[in-house]
Amino acid sequence: MTDPKPIACTLGAGDLRQRLEEVAALGAESLIGYESRDGVRTLRFRRAKGTRSRLEQIVAAEARCCPFLDLEIGERDGELLLTIATSEGGEPTAEALALAFAP
Repeated sequence: MTDPKPIACTLGAGDLRQRLEEVAALGAESLIGYESRDGVRTLRFRRAKGTRSRLEQIVAAEARCCPFLDLEIGERDGELLLTIATSEGGEPTAEALALAFAP
């Protein structure tokens, strides 16, 4: 049995502010929709040039600072999807990240 990942973000205030600005900018440019079902948040993005790369950079960065989040990028019906899930206790952070994409 492995130990659960601690529910803690390792970003400092300045880095967090910068990350949230990057997330908000991508959301303003490409976010189509958002839904939350059974604790999984799904964000839909236009497949504009560079969107996937920017999503991949955000997911990689979040994996380093918030390893308790389960982030996946996929595609469906010509759109990019970002799913955000977490273990118990990480829901507020997962929800805050999802909402940070909202324009």
